[in-house]
Amino acid sequence: MRDIRIDRYREFQRRQREALRASQHRHPAAPETPEEGGERVAAGASARTDQGNRFGQAGRPLNRSSPLYLGFFGALGALLAVGLWHALGRLATTITILLVSIFLTLALDPIVGWLGGRGMKRGPAVGVVFAGLLVVFTLLGLLVFPPVISQGSELLANAPTYVDHILDSAWVRRMDENYDVVDKLREEINSRLTDSGFMSQVFGGVLGAGKAVANGVFQTFTILVLTLYFLASLPTVKRAAYAVVPASRRPRVEPLAEEIMRRTGAYATGQVTVATINAICSYVMMRLVGVPYAAVLAVVVGFLGLIPMVGATVGAVVVCLVAFFDSPRSAVIVAIYYLVYQQLENYVVAPKIMARTVSVPGAVTVVAALAGGTLLGVLGALLAIPIAAGLLLLYEEVLVPRQRNV
Repeated sequence: MRDIRIDRYREFQRRQREALRASQHRHPAAPETPEEGGERVAAGASARTDQGNRFGQAGRPLNRSSPLYLGFFGALGALLAVGLWHALGRLATTITILLVSIFLTLALDPIVGWLGGRGMKRGPAVGVVFAGLLVVFTLLGLLVFPPVISQGSELLANAPTYVDHILDSAWVRRMDENYDVVDKLREEINSRLTDSGFMSQVFGGVLGAGKAVANGVFQTFTILVLTLYFLASLPTVKRAAYAVVPASRRPRVEPLAEEIMRRTGAYATGQVTVATINAICSYVMMRLVGVPYAAVLAVVVGFLGLIPMVGATVGAVVVCLVAFFDSPRSAVIVAIYYLVYQQLENYVVAPKIMARTVSVPGAVTVVAALAGGTLLGVLGALLAIPIAAGLLLLYEEVLVPRQRNV
């Protein structure tokens, strides 16, 4: 038995040596017929001779099994992968803008299709829908920016009064008598104001905030422009994408892709509708109760309501906190309102609006929202459920039938 193993091992070594020798030498060319060989030699003998004289003889090919070859090209591939990863990191903002534009396009396309079904051509239908979108963004800007500007100006104007009230309070005067706090604070403020490094940091922060606002406005404008282009050219883009699919697979791919896009658009429309109803009802409630900043808080509640699972609860907590600082009694009323409203939204409003959109199990919804939020934040949580719905459709219509036929 031992002799048999030794013989097998020696045979294995012999084959390895032959393979190594073969890899280090060029293989001879395939045999040619005399006619083909004569023609080839007559046509290219002089050219090969000249080339050999000018550039020398061709050497042996590279040994692709050598450690140097494997290490060099392996390191080159790793560097290429790292470079692509850094490029994707730099393109994160661009990818986010693109995803938001596609999501808005899929949400608005059913409305364009509905107008097209009423006899309107696609161009005018896209114009009407986009004009409505601009009106919505304009109204949101008018609701948010004027209160923020007016309240910020009021805060700056009343800042000296607030400082005087603080300095005239009893506990500040007691601390000043014992520790000379006011004089030390005045010296610290003066030293900070005369410190060029501190002032540059302050102005750098102000300029950074202004730059962030400018970037936000520019990104919003870019999203609107891309959404307009995508809406206008969506049928052309879909035809171009379907043309890449093999003809034998096209009758199967097109219905699945159309259903995934329909579910995504319907989910977006339904989620926006639910969040809008929540914002309007919250605004009416805050005006009746007397909660300050009702318009701004209503917009915040509407945007947070777009986040699945937890968005409406977070919006309710924000409103309750603002109401508590204004009046604890108002905070109790607000908390009771949201407790009742969320039950109505979860069991009456949302099921009726979402009945024709996506059907995703609860556990899958939670996991998808958590994973999407971890990867892409609010946008990821918003896109996670329609993506999960599309994957479930592929599971039901492609994977399960294929497994049944195996």
